[in-house]
Amino acid sequence: MTRRLSLFGATGSVGQSTLDLVRRDGETWTVGVLTANSDVAELAKLAREFRPELAVIADEARYADLRDALAGTGVEVAAGADALIAAATAPTDLVMAAIVGCAGLAPTMAALEAGTPVALANKEALVSAGELMTAAARASGAPILPVDSEHNAIFQCLAGGRIDQVRRIILTASGGPFRTMSAADMARVTPAQAVAHPNWSMGAKISVDSATMMNKGLELIEAHHLFPVGLDRIEILVHPQSVIHSLVEYIDCSTLAQLGSPDMRIPISSALAWPDRMATPCAPLDLATIARLDFEAPDEARFPATALCRAAIAEGGARPAQLNAANEVAVAAFLAGRISFPAIVDTVRRVLDASAPAAPTSLQDIFSVDAASRAAAQHFVDQFEHV
Repeated sequence: MTRRLSLFGATGSVGQSTLDLVRRDGETWTVGVLTANSDVAELAKLAREFRPELAVIADEARYADLRDALAGTGVEVAAGADALIAAATAPTDLVMAAIVGCAGLAPTMAALEAGTPVALANKEALVSAGELMTAAARASGAPILPVDSEHNAIFQCLAGGRIDQVRRIILTASGGPFRTMSAADMARVTPAQAVAHPNWSMGAKISVDSATMMNKGLELIEAHHLFPVGLDRIEILVHPQSVIHSLVEYIDCSTLAQLGSPDMRIPISSALAWPDRMATPCAPLDLATIARLDFEAPDEARFPATALCRAAIAEGGARPAQLNAANEVAVAAFLAGRISFPAIVDTVRRVLDASAPAAPTSLQDIFSVDAASRAAAQHFVDQFEHV
């Protein structure tokens, strides 16, 4: 039976990997919606190939370009934030939420409120608005299928188990490109070095987050919302090979681990096929060639981002949204050469120390916290830049 997919963030790395799988299994999937932020050329190319009913460009200024590029194809064209939200409520079997940043928050919420299953690759949705998102999913009955490799690994390890019988959840982290580097040397690293992840092929922002270990802290916040075992039962373990993606330890001291090649098509396929599985072109594991798997405790002195994230979700309220917004601004400033690598986490810490907004009760509250936190982060970035 053919299933219908709405893909939000089609031109990004997750979107491209998703379409690669759809392309290989065309008898199962038809694409109803494709969206992108501003890359008209790539979105138009994909729309001509997959022939969705609707293509949406988030940047309203590019509407005419997309309209002209798809003239005569029969693909409806729309633009802007409201168009993204409307597209998220269109009838479909699955929404792949792969828009990067808070721009993906409103359409993801709209899909959940509509009762549509969501394959969630947008980290910021749960980090900034986890309580609101999970409440919406419970109210509508819409399942949230995690696409992040670590959370998808936990999801798989929990299959057939009961969450009340979990003793610990262990998120693994590669440690990033600076895992063995001294703090003094990290003060001099360049954006090019930070985006060169040793195992995964990812976008610049998430690669920098991996280098600071902020990515693992954000994943800890996500795991807290997705798998309610208690924050004290979610741990982080550095595993440089990125073969084990996460582990679940049960009360009988059995520990289940999900292993796989560092290829995002594996967790994406899990979400696409759930509750079944689908064939992928990914390389199978060759453990004899890998030969060894190493583990170490995270060093929060050199990588304080994980402790900052744990404290933020422990306090709750607006703290995670503040943290996420400040981090996005700080990472962008680092990639632009405006601040040093250590100043990324320092900027986030300063924003959290500067104010304590009331707990958000709506998406509009989240957006207000996000905007204020971005402005505060920009202020601190300007201070770093002029030191």
